[in-house]
Amino acid sequence: MAHLTEETIKKLMETAVDMLQFSYIPYSNYAVGAALLTRSGKIYTGCNVENAALTPSNCAERTAFFKAVSEGEKEFAAIAIVGGRQRVAEEGCTPCGVCRQVMQEFCDPETFEIYLGTGPDHYYMQTLKDLLPGGFEKSRVLG
Repeated sequence: MAHLTEETIKKLMETAVDMLQFSYIPYSNYAVGAALLTRSGKIYTGCNVENAALTPSNCAERTAFFKAVSEGEKEFAAIAIVGGRQRVAEEGCTPCGVCRQVMQEFCDPETFEIYLGTGPDHYYMQTLKDLLPGGFEKSRVLG
């Protein structure tokens, strides 16, 4: 486990909540914010961006990962994710399957921590392995 401090976890959750305001959600009205922590301690943020054709939409989690990777980061410790209608965080916002598989590409499923909840005072943690048992691994593709 990354063994994050309570202060770091709260900062991640606060940052994820702050990202709800930037979501582009004209179709679902369901905002999602994410705060991704690199192993070096830098935080990358993301929000969901919808599209009328639906499939070109992008989730908050992938937005954060792609921003980080596009800047050379490839080692991650944790992510905080919040989501809800009217840009207010609600219980039960977990990453979709595609986002879970993107996490699998860059993170150790045993140690990568995913913080879910409604904010810095109400959250819980699951590992990637908890949320994606049997995910596709590089070794299956690369041999």
